[in-house]
Amino acid sequence: MSTLTVTTWSLEQTSSADVRPATAPEGDVRIVRAEVPSPEFSRFLYASVGGDIRWIDRLGWTYARWRDHLTRRGVETWVALDRGTPAGYVELEAQDEGVVEIVYFGLLPAFRGRRIGGHLLSQGASRAWDLADRWPGLSPTKRVWLHTCSKDGEHAMDNYLRRGFTLFDTKVEEEPETSTPGPWPRAYPA
Repeated sequence: MSTLTVTTWSLEQTSSADVRPATAPEGDVRIVRAEVPSPEFSRFLYASVGGDIRWIDRLGWTYARWRDHLTRRGVETWVALDRGTPAGYVELEAQDEGVVEIVYFGLLPAFRGRRIGGHLLSQGASRAWDLADRWPGLSPTKRVWLHTCSKDGEHAMDNYLRRGFTLFDTKVEEEPETSTPGPWPRAYPA
């Protein structure tokens, strides 16, 4: 089996003042919270956004596992809609001691390169900073963090840095090479 060298960068914000908003894209693009936990919708977003960049860790999740994850306290999904069509999403997850992870962030391939990503990321980071306002009992956010890797889009790292995230860790590992699963089997060329 062949392997792929993957570099993973971890980035953080340590103050809400770190958020640097992007210019809103032209047209009717809105960012809304998916307030009703929906395993079907979340799996659609995950597979559709990550299918061409080898997001595979959740593809085997059962409906029950998706439901259990999405109904956890402090887990939120924020969706970018372009004229009513899902264009991408940000998944937030509260962790201990006021830490919030941006677990997933990205756009469906057809919506990349249209200035939606920067806007979605800045809104997602802002929602991470005020997460405790929507979840009574959570500690106020003290730190927002995420990771990106060399499999992500070519503009991912630049977008994170432009939105006010700073690098705090880098790891290089070998991973088994996998095909790009797409939102359904063989949706993208291998």
